[in-house]
Amino acid sequence: MNAPASWHETNAAWLSAALAWLRVRLTMLAQAVGETQNVRGGDTQEPGLADGEALREAEARLAACELDATGPLPSLLTLSRHFELSPFEQSVLLLCAGMELDTRIADLCARAQYPARRPYPTFALAMSLFDDAAWDLMSPERPLRYWQLIVAADASEPFITRALGVDERIVSFIKGLNFLDERLARFVVPVTDAGVWTDAQPSQKAALTRVSDALKYAMQGGALPVIQLLGAAGADKLALAHGVAEHLGCRLYRLVAETLPEHAGELEQLARLWYREAMLWPVALYIELPDREGVDEAKLHSTLRRFLSRCDGPCFIDTREPVSSVGRQSVEVDVARPTPAEQRKLWSMALPGRDEHLGNALAAQFDVKAGQIGRIAAQTLARNPQADDEQLGVELWQACSESARPALNRLAARIDARAGWDDLVLPHEQLELLRQISAQVRQRAVVYEDWGFARKMNRGLGISALFSGDSGTGKTMAAEVIANDLRLSLYRIDLSAVVSKYIGETEANLRRLFDAAEDGGAILLFDECDALFGKRSEVKDSHDRYANIEINYLLQRLESYRGLAILATNMRAALDTAFTRRLRFVVHFPFPAMAERKAIWQKVFPRETPCRQLDFERLAWLTLSGGNIHSAALSAAFLAARAGEPVTMERIMAAVRTELTKLGRPVNEGELRIAGSLGARG
Repeated sequence: MNAPASWHETNAAWLSAALAWLRVRLTMLAQAVGETQNVRGGDTQEPGLADGEALREAEARLAACELDATGPLPSLLTLSRHFELSPFEQSVLLLCAGMELDTRIADLCARAQYPARRPYPTFALAMSLFDDAAWDLMSPERPLRYWQLIVAADASEPFITRALGVDERIVSFIKGLNFLDERLARFVVPVTDAGVWTDAQPSQKAALTRVSDALKYAMQGGALPVIQLLGAAGADKLALAHGVAEHLGCRLYRLVAETLPEHAGELEQLARLWYREAMLWPVALYIELPDREGVDEAKLHSTLRRFLSRCDGPCFIDTREPVSSVGRQSVEVDVARPTPAEQRKLWSMALPGRDEHLGNALAAQFDVKAGQIGRIAAQTLARNPQADDEQLGVELWQACSESARPALNRLAARIDARAGWDDLVLPHEQLELLRQISAQVRQRAVVYEDWGFARKMNRGLGISALFSGDSGTGKTMAAEVIANDLRLSLYRIDLSAVVSKYIGETEANLRRLFDAAEDGGAILLFDECDALFGKRSEVKDSHDRYANIEINYLLQRLESYRGLAILATNMRAALDTAFTRRLRFVVHFPFPAMAERKAIWQKVFPRETPCRQLDFERLAWLTLSGGNIHSAALSAAFLAARAGEPVTMERIMAAVRTELTKLGRPVNEGELRIAGSLGARG
């Protein structure tokens, strides 16, 4: 972000005149202490003995270079105005910068400090060289030292005779070059491509307007507030901040809050450098607060508060919940995800010339952030630019489904759903309920958005179902069937990754789980859900209180979740009744009757499995659940493979005996003999 060439020429002319004026003053001081030398200034030969006339000419030349009051000032004058330097302090800064900009200044400094002949600026030299000298110049509270515009070296010397230098960033600014201080580069990175806000997102116009108005008012003389961007839509919040920064003419930089130094001195240095940067050119800061476990939020917020209280400039904080105190006035703005209707428009914009049905189908199932829509569309089109609409729709669907997997994989186990409707053996009533669940997930955009139900209700827009029944009756397989039918990812919740002994961590993990599932349209399977959704107990101690808080949070989050959540249990009576009220479907999986057991036995062996003389009517007499039948069939297949022969009734009966023993059930030899009689005869 550098100024036009015409300004550079004007700045260079003014700086040349200012250095010539400085050389005349140094020459006059050298004469006063007994040293006279020839000096050159600009393109003309200056007199060997400078006098008042030479000084007046230098001052006149400098005045002639002043810009029109309506135009931008030379860099040194701009810097003086921003940091409120006195004329004496401005001259001292010019003297120190002159050492870097003019090779003749060092020799003149040595001659002006006769007989010590120090070839560098010092406070003592500045006090003798310029008018209106003030001792408070050396105070660490005055701008030159506070903002580290100049630095004093060699602590072994008396302070007044220490060598003075100018900060490299300040020298570059005076020359007209603007770039980020390299000491800040390891903490902040520029935001170059964060997406843009479009007319397709009217739901966020209020947030955009509120942020812009707050910063505009402050930049006109008020106190700059910190903008807290609330919500889970991180990419959309960054896009909003980027859009506001561009509108204000600022360059946006991103800082991860965890990289802030904990040591007070280092934090003070960082804050002061950033504040100085914000005064040198228009920059804005976007601070990301972590949203994961293992972070000491109290400590991090304290560090952030100290940092922000010591620096100014436009600042955005990406946080899910408001930070109570940030050391400055703050404005809290909710940044929600785009609505399904807005997502349809965004998909249409990202897929020009394609069938609108593609975007409509994606928006109906996936809650993708605005910034991700364009990125997913561009990457998919780049991989296969010649794909037709049908093929492109499949690839886009897969990309959206995979977008949330990294976040979900940390908290849940993905199930590779392969079972189909033909693999499921259940009574007609249960099958019809499962098909209704699948149909409601597929048609929810039509009912909620097109038919207006979403405008009448803001909770309960998700679909939750309870699968209850004995172990092995097909609850998990039913979840697989629905996921396969809808082409969605299925995740079984890993309680060891979700439940934490630390207060508040379980709720935080569940929040991240639900949010990630909403992004990727995933189906959540809470297997053995009674461990999480158990009944609330009477509060007798703090453990009971916090356990009830976790259940209360689950109740609220389940109701607000917009995807499909399946709760599976074989202990329905252990569930809190409040969960039952919030369930859209309750499907009871009965123990399979003889007809269902026969159908399961008929389907359990793959076509490739060699079988001989299996009597499914007799196998149906065995009182086994579907899960037990699958286990027995697999064991029988291994027995047959070891023997190098087909699966027979005899081997199935041996596998069934093992299965019953595993279950702790008595082995009814009469029942087995009846069921296996055909195999024995064979």
